[in-house]
Amino acid sequence: MLSDEEWLQLCQRLGLSKQAQAVIEEIRSSPSSRRVRSTAGNVSVRYPSRKMGVTIQAESHRNELAGIYEKEHDPETLEYYDQPPPIKLLYPAKSGRRVGVLHTPDYFVIRTDSAGWEEWKTEEELVRLTEQMPHRYVWGKDGRWRCPPGEQYAEPFGLFYQVRSSAKIDWVFQRNMLFLEDYLRADCPPVDQELGAAFLSLVAARPGIALDELLRSGHRASSDEIYSLIASEQLYVDVCAAPLAETEQVRVFCDRETACAHAVIAETTRQAPAVGLRSVRVSIGASILWDGSCWTIANMGESSVALLAEDGGVVELPRATFETLVRQGQLTSPREGEQGFGVQVQELLARASPQDFREANRRYAILAPRLAGRPAVDSPVPARTLHHWLSRWREAEQALGCGYVGLLPRRWRCGNRQRKLPENTLAVLEEFIANDYETLKQKPKCEVYGALLCACEERGIVAPSYKTFSLAVNHRPRQGQTEKRQGRRAAYQQQSFYWELEFTTPRHGDRPFEIGHIDHTRLDIELVCSHTGRNLGRPWATFLVDAFSRRLLAVYLTFDPPSYRSCMMILRECVRRHSRLPQIVVVDGGGEFESIYFETLLARYECTKKRRPDAQPRFGSVCERLFGTTNTRFIHNLVGNTQIMRNVRQVTRAVEPKQHACWTLGRLYARLCEWAYEVYDTLEHQALGQSPREAFAVGLAQGGRRTHRLIPYDGDFRLFTLPTTRKGTAKVMPRLGVQINYLCYWSDAFLDAEVEGTQVLVRYDPLDAGTAYAFVKGRWVRCISQHYARFAGRSEREVMLATAELRRQHQGRGQRFTVTARRLADFLVSLEAEEVLLEQRLRDAEARDVLRILDGALMPQSYRDPLPSSSFTEDAPCIECEGEAEMVEEPAADEAVDASDDILALYEDY
Repeated sequence: MLSDEEWLQLCQRLGLSKQAQAVIEEIRSSPSSRRVRSTAGNVSVRYPSRKMGVTIQAESHRNELAGIYEKEHDPETLEYYDQPPPIKLLYPAKSGRRVGVLHTPDYFVIRTDSAGWEEWKTEEELVRLTEQMPHRYVWGKDGRWRCPPGEQYAEPFGLFYQVRSSAKIDWVFQRNMLFLEDYLRADCPPVDQELGAAFLSLVAARPGIALDELLRSGHRASSDEIYSLIASEQLYVDVCAAPLAETEQVRVFCDRETACAHAVIAETTRQAPAVGLRSVRVSIGASILWDGSCWTIANMGESSVALLAEDGGVVELPRATFETLVRQGQLTSPREGEQGFGVQVQELLARASPQDFREANRRYAILAPRLAGRPAVDSPVPARTLHHWLSRWREAEQALGCGYVGLLPRRWRCGNRQRKLPENTLAVLEEFIANDYETLKQKPKCEVYGALLCACEERGIVAPSYKTFSLAVNHRPRQGQTEKRQGRRAAYQQQSFYWELEFTTPRHGDRPFEIGHIDHTRLDIELVCSHTGRNLGRPWATFLVDAFSRRLLAVYLTFDPPSYRSCMMILRECVRRHSRLPQIVVVDGGGEFESIYFETLLARYECTKKRRPDAQPRFGSVCERLFGTTNTRFIHNLVGNTQIMRNVRQVTRAVEPKQHACWTLGRLYARLCEWAYEVYDTLEHQALGQSPREAFAVGLAQGGRRTHRLIPYDGDFRLFTLPTTRKGTAKVMPRLGVQINYLCYWSDAFLDAEVEGTQVLVRYDPLDAGTAYAFVKGRWVRCISQHYARFAGRSEREVMLATAELRRQHQGRGQRFTVTARRLADFLVSLEAEEVLLEQRLRDAEARDVLRILDGALMPQSYRDPLPSSSFTEDAPCIECEGEAEMVEEPAADEAVDASDDILALYEDY
């Protein structure tokens, strides 16, 4: 962004008036005037802009998002602001009445040579608006759309007002910029000079080499180095020519000039006439043109060539003479004289049915001897028919360059397929379908047809039959008809799927970690409490799916309904497992995805958020289908699944799932992770032709691993993913600290008299109940639970499962039960809790054994040596953070709590 001095220099260079400067300064200092939403089928976007340092809104990922990418990578664009303050447009309406409207442009752009507003519309929308508001949107003589009232508003300030159409968007460029975005970052590591020189030499020796061949060149480099060289323009690729994801179509050059030279050579070579024998298909039975007459090559000898005329005459030419005529261009192929013959031939072939091909093959088998110049054998076909077929073969060969299509039957030309009803009858028919049948009244066809008969009788015209009327109704576009009769949501079921993926359709990405879908579902299974055996209901699962490979990046299970906590935890689990977050996160319209905590986390790690339209699950079909797969292939095979509840009237108490439930949250989560990460991940996916794990590995190898985008799973990241309480704050109580989820947490920062009794921002860790954080006097301080000894020795997953189950046990009891820190701590060490957590603890022990066997030196010192006994009081000092983004070290081993025997046993294993 511009500094104050740079801004003043730009104003002087552009000659902006004081009034214009005041308008622009108001835009620069004001937040977005409105928050865009996904309401009318659009996919709204929150894009973390590196150029602006803030999140920029786009109302549609098919239009306005392209404007963001264009400005983000345009060196002439200095600043741009989304949803600037509204401006008033004055213009005559279609009726001639003068109107004034408050309009919010999409962007305000400041460039090196100009500044002004931009309004982005799709081409279809502009055509429609031109009919509704002909004085607001017009098609200019320069071939661009204009908004005269917007230009009139901007002109006094010396600014511009532009209307940008989707028809002018270069989607190949947009796709490539998205692909290269990670390599355009400032933190992208440079390529080794020796390696870069080796690739430059290879490309210089073979200019125009295909990118896929360059990736397989055998150099000791990964695809990351090659893409980095392309992004820094050390290797030149025309980013407007072909998508980088389709490597076989991309040509690589040393520089732009070399690429332009080769493009000119290729173009002129294609335009030049073909020279030599290649211009004529030289084979027996091939047709050639000689002085306007069609000849067939009957024989190719060593010394002469025999040509068969249309009248059956044969001419023999010496081989040298034949080749001379070909070089001089006097002998040419009929195919070369026809422009676009391929399109006509393809249309005829596409129109033919299997029966037509069978008949054409039969005719060709009979005609083949005559085409080859051999005497015809006895044939059941009359000579006149044979002559007719031969004539049609030669006509098609001369006109289209393919004689075979002349033998195809022309059944599609037989009969009169024109509508026989009078024009006035057809007009009335269309009128009643559009105005009487396709309405929200949803009249039956017979009722509308009766009214049509009365209208035809009154007007004295021929009435159509009921069959004709029904066929006309059924031939109307089904989606539009359903929308007019039942509404937009019902018509959504008739909408076609995206069989062909283009940039403007909801894509599945070009590589792993480009697009990730987050969604929640309630699993079809009843769970019980491991402590009491009481039914706790159905759990909620949150999935994060990689759209490219269909791989489950992370799974999170809880009893709580969808909330921003689930969203934060699924991202945290993804970073813990992969040290990465997707570049684009696609979510639905749930309120949990609008949380300031969730959006701040995405913006912090430069993830673009796309919100799919309401009531259109196909935009999230990647995740929706995986929910069904999880239920059918995994959950429905477990005792206590609820699929029988679909026919609830047939369910008796003996077969009710709640009576048979036996799975607990902890055991189900462990098995769900095993199924997601080990079973589903290795099964062949029908849409991919390989397993998600294989598709993921291949995609990383080709699309680049982008290691500079890795996110360390450290204290800084965990702090950004920590949820807060419902209020977001907690009261500092003397000698107790703050109470979060029934537990009290203490820090020495609470000793300050100014802090006692105040509300402070708090965050807690669902995976570590022994630690929480509070925002005290401008910094985050670490707080320790009063029963830290009982919690500190537990694994993250142990504490999470135990806490979630205990909260669920006593949910809804009101005043009869209060969860206290002592009760939670006692639950963790009780025999019943040990039964729930036994499997997880065994898994943790096995993991530690593997680490110890592999390399004992890799184990932290605090794990290898037994912890010394020490005392711990609630007044023990707490280590504090010095800033919001800075995390502190964990307590030293000698400062640990007086651990119980079972906790010490875990450490002594090392």
